[in-house]
Amino acid sequence: MPDISTLTGLWTRSLKAWPDGRRDTTTNVTWLQGVSTFADLRQPPQNAGQFGHVTCLHDLTMVDCEKLAAQQAFAGTFQARDGNYEWVRSIDFQPPRATPDIGRLYWQDGILVEEGLQGEYIEHWHRDPLLPAQPCAAFTLRDKEDGRWGCLLRTGGMFMYARGRLGSPAGATLAQAVAAAASLPAAQALLDFEISFGLIGDGGWLITRSTLPFRENTFLRHQLSAGEGLHVADLTPAGAPQTRIWETIGREGDTSILLNGNYESF
Repeated sequence: MPDISTLTGLWTRSLKAWPDGRRDTTTNVTWLQGVSTFADLRQPPQNAGQFGHVTCLHDLTMVDCEKLAAQQAFAGTFQARDGNYEWVRSIDFQPPRATPDIGRLYWQDGILVEEGLQGEYIEHWHRDPLLPAQPCAAFTLRDKEDGRWGCLLRTGGMFMYARGRLGSPAGATLAQAVAAAASLPAAQALLDFEISFGLIGDGGWLITRSTLPFRENTFLRHQLSAGEGLHVADLTPAGAPQTRIWETIGREGDTSILLNGNYESF
């Protein structure tokens, strides 16, 4: 069993295969692993470049909602358990799973292989050796206003920011929930969930991929305010500037690196 401490870094997936012969080699998958906190973003390739007209949640059409519902994204805590590994999902873009996300991990010819606990799938994972896998730090967050869960994770020069939605969608998949929505605003509300991935550079924390397409190619602007928690610049569903105030309910690693170079006021 690989030790979790050796698995920090950015992982991409080249293959997911099922016993019935189905194979997925095209979904754009990013798994960022910290000390124990993780975040995972999986996007269909056909969605790339489809949302240039979207500047906020209320710009989404029903067709947009249907396309975005095909994404998968989740975040939480990665644990070794009874000879296996569990990705404990504190938030999930899709409706809650009926079973825990548990599998085996082992190395095979330089590939990290994940095998479903009952053998229902295998995945092939790759870590870019040129991307630093340290240092790692994370805040576990709770929204002071509505109690939703979130996290801010940094590993090397990469980050992922996660913000859950209010409530859980009904149905086996988010696509089913969107299709059953009573109105366009109800469908849009089901998409009000963010997991964003980005790179840290001299200009700030640049979001390059996100469950919310209007967050891409923007900067994650945030600051830690004494006694008030973590402030993150956000947008209301209608696109007005909004400051989201998070309570930091958990920390791991040297959390000073979560703020370096990004002390913008807003």
